[in-house]
Amino acid sequence: MEENKQPHAAQEAAAQEKPRNAFLAFLARKDIVFSAKRYGIDALGAMALGLFGSLLIATIFNAIGLIPGLAFFKTIGSYGAQAAGCAMAVAIAFALKAPPLVMYSSALVGLIANSQGGAGGPLAVLLIAVVAVEFGKAVSKETKVDILVTPFVTVFVGGVLSILLAPYIGKLVGLIGEFIGWATFQQPFVMGLIVSVVVGIALTLPISSAAICAAIGLSGAAAIAAGMTPNEVYGVALAGGAAVAGCCAHMVGFAVMSFHENRWGGLVSQGIGTSMLQMPNLIKNPRLWIPPVVASAVTGPLATCVFKTQMYGAAINSGMGTCGLLGPIGIILGWFGGQYPGSVGATDWIGLFLICFILPALISLGVCLLLRKLGWVKENDLKI
Repeated sequence: MEENKQPHAAQEAAAQEKPRNAFLAFLARKDIVFSAKRYGIDALGAMALGLFGSLLIATIFNAIGLIPGLAFFKTIGSYGAQAAGCAMAVAIAFALKAPPLVMYSSALVGLIANSQGGAGGPLAVLLIAVVAVEFGKAVSKETKVDILVTPFVTVFVGGVLSILLAPYIGKLVGLIGEFIGWATFQQPFVMGLIVSVVVGIALTLPISSAAICAAIGLSGAAAIAAGMTPNEVYGVALAGGAAVAGCCAHMVGFAVMSFHENRWGGLVSQGIGTSMLQMPNLIKNPRLWIPPVVASAVTGPLATCVFKTQMYGAAINSGMGTCGLLGPIGIILGWFGGQYPGSVGATDWIGLFLICFILPALISLGVCLLLRKLGWVKENDLKI
């Protein structure tokens, strides 16, 4: 009797294994790889490049457009926000080795996800585009009407997920904005520390620090427009300065501390572009975050308590850092925009350069060198 049961059990196991093997063979044929590297490093790194090639380069164009006689640069740059979702999704599809029709269809997915996600748009694009692209890859060239089926499945999956999930991703990121808003009205040292560190980290994450700062009106000018009291306006303006300090600490910090690996190209792309380019490396080694966080924890309180750095420019500039130099430019334009309540002296200019450029570079580089000696940061850990 036992001898009869053994062949039967073996047949059942073989029958169960056959569909599993067929499914794995299908995934291999479609190059669908479920791995942290494929999604957390390759796709995320490509998304950062897509963001750089659309919104961030457009931001630089906007900065150039402020120069008299070069307003056409601003006209070009004004379309960057509209293109960002599409560019990020296509970049993700490229990283996932999607067939052409899937890649082209992902542009619409990115547009929907980014629009529905608000301040969490980039994160929504990352999560939703990955799923939509993999579904598109699965059906690609499986039917005789591929030109209809493949884009339909890609856009349908991405569109439905965008409608269902992206707004909640935006609300989740909005909680960060609420926390920053709470911190804005704390004692200046505490406020400077919290706002600088949190907004700086948000800048590097796949979310929009600029959108967060714009949403909560992190500028003295926005506070005046909202009818706040003079003391409240002063606190908000200081918080805007602290936000700029934190963003600059991350952008300049990563640019300088990774100069050994990335040289001048990396210095420019991170220092004037985005520190988000380091996100794949941060996933592999979170200790890389220590130097810029330390720098932001120092420069934020210095901005609020020592130099009284205030933002009276556009609130969105508070979350831009040195991207297109729009953080410092926002502060400068605020000084001379008619609402800044004081005169601008040498201390203001010295504080601006120390907070935005010199201290982030020196602190981040010094801490990074210490971490390299400790073995926490190794050769090519910061390579982009």
